[in-house]
Amino acid sequence: MKLKQYLFSQLAITFFPIFLGLFFITSVVFLVKIASLTSVITLDFLELFTLFSYVIPQIVFYTMPISFFLSLVITLAKLAGEYELTVITSFGLNPINILKIFAPITLLLTAMLLVISVGLIPKTKFLTKQFLEKKKKEANFNIKASEFGQKFGDWLIYINAKDEKVYDDVKLFKTDKKNDQFIISQTAVLDNDKGSLSFKLNDGKAFIIDSKEFNQIDFKSMYINDSIADSKLGIFTDTYSYWKDNIKRNDNIDDLTFFILTSFFPFLSLFLVITFGYFNPRYEKNRAVFYSLISVVLYYVLIKSIGDKILLHAIYIIPVVWISGTYLLYSQTIKKEY
Repeated sequence: MKLKQYLFSQLAITFFPIFLGLFFITSVVFLVKIASLTSVITLDFLELFTLFSYVIPQIVFYTMPISFFLSLVITLAKLAGEYELTVITSFGLNPINILKIFAPITLLLTAMLLVISVGLIPKTKFLTKQFLEKKKKEANFNIKASEFGQKFGDWLIYINAKDEKVYDDVKLFKTDKKNDQFIISQTAVLDNDKGSLSFKLNDGKAFIIDSKEFNQIDFKSMYINDSIADSKLGIFTDTYSYWKDNIKRNDNIDDLTFFILTSFFPFLSLFLVITFGYFNPRYEKNRAVFYSLISVVLYYVLIKSIGDKILLHAIYIIPVVWISGTYLLYSQTIKKEY
């Protein structure tokens, strides 16, 4: 029990600096991308924070597997360099026993990554697109007072004054082959409900003119709904329905395989942890970090190059290939010596 606590404490000492460092660097990259949106739309601090909160699951997903794998390798390599692994081995704990100690926490991390990647990321991406569409619609509807030639969808619009989203003395005109429509309103309010844009007119008159009739309608309130652009986002009900529909349409399958295989990376690479972490400091140099980085790059290249081609089949083919290869490497190196 004390040995487990000691190993976990050493892992925590290594893991948190690496994870927080990668988290900070990745956060800066995403913040720069978010800040670049201000050239298209106007965002206040709260809206910037909202957008950043939507990308936090992605940041965690991209940094956590690499951080945890590197931390495991560095922890064992540090213990080996200080001859502590030699002492632990002399008490009868071979590399496989060490592997069994770290396996449960690694499996728990994998489950958490699956929830984040398959469950949270699609939802937060949808919320991000919905938020940006809402802001872009507001940016498109930038009506200025006392200017002619401005449009709201198919309507020509003219206003005398404007205060935030409240417009005074509004006049709208639209013509087509059948008739002409003219609307005057004392006030109007722009409403943007989760990307659904509407224009509420208060206390006005509507005139419909064709070749035979002239009709007038007096109204207390009138809505012109989403005249600029219709939403193409659809709806997001739940994660299961989202992936079920995508599999039916054969859409975004490469993302699903990438999410699943990346989530399993730390667990699938446990044989590499003991292969790179165990070394004799009297005869060998500590190249654990170098070998680990090569393994990370190789795994990600593998799941992107092969996974994008064989799609769902990669979920069982790549793990079998990776575990077989890493176990073979372990059996040819560390297993013979310990």
